[in-house]
This record gives sequence, C-alpha cells and structure tokens, in this order.
Amino acid sequence: MPVACPRCGLRHNCICHAEPQLNSQSHFVLLTHPREVGKATNTGQLMLRSLPHCQRPIWDRVNPPAELLAQLADPRYQPWLLFPGDETTPAEPYQPQDNKIPLFIVLDATWQEARKMVRRSPWLAALPRLALQPTSTSQYALRRNQQAGNLCTCEAGIALLEMLGEQHDAQQLQHYFETFMTVFHAEQSGHAHR
Repeated sequence: MPVACPRCGLRHNCICHAEPQLNSQSHFVLLTHPREVGKATNTGQLMLRSLPHCQRPIWDRVNPPAELLAQLADPRYQPWLLFPGDETTPAEPYQPQDNKIPLFIVLDATWQEARKMVRRSPWLAALPRLALQPTSTSQYALRRNQQAGNLCTCEAGIALLEMLGEQHDAQQLQHYFETFMTVFHAEQSGHAHR
C-alpha cells in the first residue's frame, strides 16, 4: 500500500503540486470542532497549508484556547466571527480599521456544530459577526445534508479573500480546492485519479 504524503496526507493522489503559497497579510483562525479533526473531507486543511497567517485551535466548551483569547484581547487585531447574524447580534459589513490586522475566526465544523459552538461560548458570541454573500453556489459535495447557500470551510476562506480584494490569492486557493475535490473520490477508493 502506498505511503501517505507527509504534507497533504493523500496516498494515491498527492496534490502538493497544486498547493499555493499565498501572500495574504490577514490572519485566519480555523476554530475547529473536535469532530472535524482528522476527517478526510475537511477542507480547512487546505487553508492551513497555504495561508501564511492561519492557525487551527481546537474548540472546547470548558477550556477555550488561551492563545486565541489572548489574540482577541490584543489591540493590534480587528477580530471578526464569520457567522450569520440574528436578532440579537446582527452581522456587520466588513470595514477595515487603520493599523489593525484583520483576524477572521472561521468555525471549522458542520452548521449544526457551529451553531452550538457560538451558543456555548460567550467569548465567541461577543465578537462582531461578518456574513458573506456568496457569488456562486458551493462546489463541495463530499457530505450529505448540505444546505443550499452554505459554503465549506475552504470556500469561506476563498470568499473572504475575494471580499478583501485579494483576487490572486482567492484564485490560487480556488484552484487548490478544485484539485482536492477532483481527486477525492479516487483517493477514497484507493486508486489514482485518471
């Protein structure tokens, strides 16, 4: 049996040739639900490998990630929670602040898990919310029960880069995502994509 690539983790269809080195100076936090860790269908890993300022703390209801809490309190950053608004916490349009580093918190979870993460974490619920208006439908079809209008984690990252006007980075990440989607089923079946 072929050995998994140490970088992309794929055994039969290494996609490292398509991995971009992006230049975005914005910071991205993939706050990951424990159930997402190690899932082959997780697309957050694509952002983690290609964005220079991307980290992946694991969400824990009882013990919030201390490093992330410190970053949220740091006045150098302008934090945003990528999550739809509601009656009590409406989403706001993105407005950059001078001399502040944008810090985007992306919940790397199913929609059901993401809602619970916000509901059970007052420190998350207190952040300003940013809602995206996707310009295209999701290409992600690796899980059942996907709701229309929702994006997977990597597609949300692409949309954020587009919102920031970083079109070149957005296109490169889109190509990497498409490469992953193209080979995924062959990889799961244990053979090379043709």
